[in-house]
Amino acid sequence: MLKFNYYVKDKQGNPKKGIVEAIGQTQAAQILRERGLIVISLQTRTEGIISFFKRKFLSRVGLNEVVNFTRQLSTMINAGLVITDALTILRTQTENLNMASIIDSIQKDIEGGSSFSKALEKNPAIFDPVYVALVRAGETAGVLDKILNRLADNLEKRREFVNKIKSAMVYPIIIVGGMVVVGAIMMIFVIPKLLDLYQEFEANLPLATIILMSLSNFLSKFWWLVIIVILAVVWLIKAVAKTEAGKLKIDAFFFSLPVVGRMRKAMMLTEFTRTLGLLIGSGVLVVDALNVSLGAMTSALYRKSISDASSDVEKGTALAVSLARTEVFPPLLPQMISVGEETGKLDEVLLKIAGYFEGETEMAISGLTTAIEPLVMIILGLGVGFLIVAVIMPIYNLTSQF
Repeated sequence: MLKFNYYVKDKQGNPKKGIVEAIGQTQAAQILRERGLIVISLQTRTEGIISFFKRKFLSRVGLNEVVNFTRQLSTMINAGLVITDALTILRTQTENLNMASIIDSIQKDIEGGSSFSKALEKNPAIFDPVYVALVRAGETAGVLDKILNRLADNLEKRREFVNKIKSAMVYPIIIVGGMVVVGAIMMIFVIPKLLDLYQEFEANLPLATIILMSLSNFLSKFWWLVIIVILAVVWLIKAVAKTEAGKLKIDAFFFSLPVVGRMRKAMMLTEFTRTLGLLIGSGVLVVDALNVSLGAMTSALYRKSISDASSDVEKGTALAVSLARTEVFPPLLPQMISVGEETGKLDEVLLKIAGYFEGETEMAISGLTTAIEPLVMIILGLGVGFLIVAVIMPIYNLTSQF
């Protein structure tokens, strides 16, 4: 809830000041009017550090909030509620402060004469171009409730898909992160003390210990240089990624990786076919659907290929033929799309293909986690073996001297 400083007058004309809590400014004004007060001014109260932290970091609008908003709005509109009334209910029920503020701004825009899709367009970080295009198609055809219902189904599938990817990647990330942290602590704090002991006793040091000493001395003295180099590399990659040629090269590199490349391709194909099928099934023209689908693609290679296909379709070429001309789409996709175009069920075919590629993605993720586990064990084994040789051998040499 937000706090507002108000300056009002009662029915007798007496001025009053105070603070009122509400989801947004519209609701705050409504609360004061219901008390029989005439609102003169209403200003947002400056929030404290705790409130700012809660709103900024604990109230981020994620996919879950968008899914719940879409599903509930679809149900309310289908039940016969006016969209502004439905938004009022959703605004008061949501516990996410940022989402409540967004709903409040959408409601204000609609009450001011804007369409629902135009109001959503002002929040591109929350409602992507695909979402807005589908809502616009639903408004035009007069089937907004059905479109929102299909959109909610699609978002729920996407949420499940994202959760599967996240859960599959948790183990490798924890293991690799733990290895890096433990290795850094050992090299900077523990190993130098042991090596000082070896030098004090003038022990004969094997090659592995000498390498470890050099590496440890470098990291302990020039750790800041390592951080600078890492930051410089990250900055350079980001700078290259801002150029179109750089994006294509980075994409080509990731797609060429054995397991990761397969997983990323399957993810892109799943997103593309599901989005395109949903748009075409909602009455959006194929060319417009392809252009909107560009917004759902995070890959520069796929964006370029879809853009080329859109240009071909606009000139009269069949979608299947256009996609077959590109190298990023597997032969199965244009073959199935050709069947869909011939039977007039292109949207259904695309959604079925999306299910197929989603299964491929899950298999790729499973393969990635399966490949990472033995790889991590091998790296751990080599690391532990190297440390044993580098640390234990000098101790053995010292004991043999005595």
